[in-house]
Amino acid sequence: MPTNAAFLHDDFMLNGEWARLLYQKYAKAQPIYDYHCHLPPEQIAANRQFENLTQIWLAGDHYKWRALRSAGVNEDLITGASTSDYDKFLAYCRIVPQLVRNPLHHWSHLELRRYFGIDLLINETNAPKIWELANAKLATAALTTHGILTSNKVAVVCTTDDPVDSLQHHVAIAKSGLATRVYPTFRADKLMAVAAPAVFNGWCDQLAVRADVAVDSLPALLEALDQRHAFFHSLGGRLSDHGLENLPDADCTEAEAIAIFTQTRGGRAATPEQTVKWVWFIMLFLGRLDAKRGWTKQLHLGALRNNNSRLLKRLGADAGVDSIGDFPQGRALSRYLDTLDQDNQLPKVVIYNLNPADNYVFATMIGNFQDGSIPGKIQFGSGWWFLDQKEGMEMQLNALSQLGLLSKFVGMLTDSRSFLSYPRHEYFRRILCNLIGGDVEAGLIPADEAALGALIEDICYRNAEHYFGLQAGRFV
Repeated sequence: MPTNAAFLHDDFMLNGEWARLLYQKYAKAQPIYDYHCHLPPEQIAANRQFENLTQIWLAGDHYKWRALRSAGVNEDLITGASTSDYDKFLAYCRIVPQLVRNPLHHWSHLELRRYFGIDLLINETNAPKIWELANAKLATAALTTHGILTSNKVAVVCTTDDPVDSLQHHVAIAKSGLATRVYPTFRADKLMAVAAPAVFNGWCDQLAVRADVAVDSLPALLEALDQRHAFFHSLGGRLSDHGLENLPDADCTEAEAIAIFTQTRGGRAATPEQTVKWVWFIMLFLGRLDAKRGWTKQLHLGALRNNNSRLLKRLGADAGVDSIGDFPQGRALSRYLDTLDQDNQLPKVVIYNLNPADNYVFATMIGNFQDGSIPGKIQFGSGWWFLDQKEGMEMQLNALSQLGLLSKFVGMLTDSRSFLSYPRHEYFRRILCNLIGGDVEAGLIPADEAALGALIEDICYRNAEHYFGLQAGRFV
């Protein structure tokens, strides 16, 4: 009779002695440097204790929502306000056996094992026992938000924050005694929304209050942004972030930007041509701010968002109806980096690609703007979103290895809203060690344990620590 002994065993994904050695001896014990995520700072500040498994495991997880819909589950059992947490949990357990070869099948079982010590297969039969065991563990201090960050040795967390946020929760976290260091990331999505005057103007009004600047002109807007950028810096923030389909490829003079700003503040939407110009102007301004304060800019490129207008209307953004887009990337990305570089105002940049067809474009682009100032100044970021699975990670690692320097790579991040996502770092580390170990076994790279062990430790943790320059929490 077949058993489950071969499923998620200690050497899971590690095919060969060298892969096992590199993971067990060098990767496994490394702290986690989570330099990009969407964890809610208010939940960290409050040291939230979750009432049940659905709240921490399924709520807000659009990966799981997509899978449930694909399996034919009614939306009420996914996001319905009147459906009980247990019924939503049971609906997910019913479909997990159908997720074989989807990374959710691995992640879900890893999360139950690593956080709750539950090695039962997830299915409808085992659901009541899983619910009982997990909820009992959730009632302990080990699985508060602080307990999770501490037990996973998360040295750094960089959340994603709007410039108009007060950052009061970050102030509270810094005073809490939590070993993990939590920093804000400057992400001004609504600043780009000149095609939607209600959104843009409402945000500008909030910015005016927060910065104590009357945002009634373009110079005033830029002054307010500079002030907020400085405020983030004062609380330790050293990263910015942008989620764009692609970078714009259009010039914009200051006079044109003033006209677009004045028009939008007056309630008239910018045209598509004006919007492209505005985004170019603002992206250059924000790039120069990052360079001025020694920050790292992150560019998340290639997502086609909010495809399902019915679910967008019902649930809002981040409902699990986004996909990979096939936007042109190379020319505009080159032009943006080069424009900043011409004036020696190109900050450190991490570029994340969502379309694997563009992996070689991104992997070669970063080499154009390395300037010798720091190792790996321009980074090709880890497999992102739909690519943070085994094949996607391997494709990114292979492209970077062949066309750049894997040794300077800053490694994995969660990009998640869930506190149970840290096994994704384990997943990445196993994939990395298997890739390097397999090359050793094949005679493609030297069997030099000291050199390869240092390489693995660098990619898993030390490169990020050196690159981002944030003070990290220490774990013995």
